[in-house]
Amino acid sequence: MSALLEVSDLRVSFGGRGRRRTGAFVAVDGVSLTITAEQTLGLVGESGSGKTTVARCVAGLTRPDSGSVGFGGRPLDRAGRRPPELRRAVQMVFQDPRSSLNPRMTVASVVGEAWRTHPVTAPSGDRTTALHRLLSDVGLDAEVASRRAGELSGGQCQRVSIARALAVRPRLLVCDEAVSALDVSVQAQILRLLADLRRTHRLAMLFISHDLGVVHQIADRVAVMRRGVIVEEGATEDVLSAPRHEYTQALLDAALDLGGVGT
Repeated sequence: MSALLEVSDLRVSFGGRGRRRTGAFVAVDGVSLTITAEQTLGLVGESGSGKTTVARCVAGLTRPDSGSVGFGGRPLDRAGRRPPELRRAVQMVFQDPRSSLNPRMTVASVVGEAWRTHPVTAPSGDRTTALHRLLSDVGLDAEVASRRAGELSGGQCQRVSIARALAVRPRLLVCDEAVSALDVSVQAQILRLLADLRRTHRLAMLFISHDLGVVHQIADRVAVMRRGVIVEEGATEDVLSAPRHEYTQALLDAALDLGGVGT
């Protein structure tokens, strides 16, 4: 299948001095990856490996030094420079569900803001009915619509964040450590929700995590990052059953120690 998302030779650095940026920290060093329609790629690595920087480049929140990001054969620039159809096609779900929502806004206002930003995706009929249907899709009762985000639990906030992303009918969700801030039982619920939504909404996903055990539950393919480069990539079952790189084996051992893989 042709690629929906194509990242080619991506390079990102931060800091440094002078025109040549002497002493700059290289966060991403030549990363290439592809995701086909309705596929989930898990991008795994420890903190500081560069995986979140890749995610932010895909979402248009960070500008790379060089390399390219393409979607459906079209280049993806920074978010503010993307045409509306590409801005809504790629949506991001952040790590901290509380900080990604305005605590003073009601859930109805959060979703309504997404529809106002992308009016072509707003329901033509009764918006209340459409909102309640959307909340039901992410496992929330209709009464949540009138509650402020600051009154919700972490798991509820993450469901609202997912609903906000789905409201504009994306084709790709970029999930940056979307379950790491939640307790274990809520993590499992959100992972099942994302897997269900992927099927019902025909979504592709770039799923960022430090935990191979989590990725095992949701990803078709895995790319393992270390110090800004991808050290191993392949089908999830292949990588988990026969890792080729010692770093992948170390991540797998850590997941097994915590009872992550296979749960």
